Amino acid sequence: MQAFVAVADLKGFAPAARKLGLSPSAVTRLVAALEQRLGARLLQRTTRSVTLTDVGTRYLERARRILADIEEAEGAAEGERTRPSGRLVVSAPVGFGRRHVSPIVSVYLKRYGEVSAELRLSDRVVNLIEEGVDLAVRIGHLPDSSLVARHVGEMPRIVVASPGYLKARGEPKTPEAIASHDTILFGSTPEWRFVRDGREFRVTCTPRFTTNIADAAIQYAEADGGLTDVMAYQAADAIKAGRLKVVLAKFQRPPLPIQIVYPTSRLLSAKVRAFVDLVVETSEWHFGT
Repeated sequence: MQAFVAVADLKGFAPAARKLGLSPSAVTRLVAALEQRLGARLLQRTTRSVTLTDVGTRYLERARRILADIEEAEGAAEGERTRPSGRLVVSAPVGFGRRHVSPIVSVYLKRYGEVSAELRLSDRVVNLIEEGVDLAVRIGHLPDSSLVARHVGEMPRIVVASPGYLKARGEPKTPEAIASHDTILFGSTPEWRFVRDGREFRVTCTPRFTTNIADAAIQYAEADGGLTDVMAYQAADAIKAGRLKVVLAKFQRPPLPIQIVYPTSRLLSAKVRAFVDLVVETSEWHFGT
């Protein structure tokens, strides 16, 4: 199984053999024996390339999990994993990761000298197992999955505007009043959601400015451009400095959870456990207004 994973990762028998300290013929025999045992071809071989079959692609994911479990179990039994070591891959949303996860990674690396780390920032939901990610920081409710989630904070969405704009145009007292205001849309839907008497409802805005970047929406709002609906952390600096003010706070929806997720298929390694503990110990990810 290790030979198969090495060939799949390195796309060749020769490089896999070098990694495993075996001869190419030995690696070939190991993979052939595995295919014979399974009764299925896992790799397509040509003189120029080695590629996965459909069966091989599905088997590779399971093989990675099995080998990871074995590695963790052996390490725990031998007492070799009591201190974090190896390589930690962390995924997080771009904006939140840059502002709040990256500093945690810096502290983590200073504390645990035997660990190297990679921080991957992306606003898409990555597949942890397929993409080799140890853990991910996610904002929002999670769909049913095979992931373990550790709740580490909350994140409200808020409507903000500059004091200058509110002085000139007046502060909206109800969500329906948004219709008479200039709005800045961050995202893809012009519907802003609110809660009244425990029930959620939506208000459609007609934006003067639309962007897929939160910083651009906030900068335009600071320049008296109108109201914008963003996550609290995105506007936190501007609110603290007095450049923006929260409006319609009593109509805010309940905050979204901030969670660290990792696969259930693996025993929780020391490096992952240490990162989660560090977040809980040092981070104030309970964003309010």
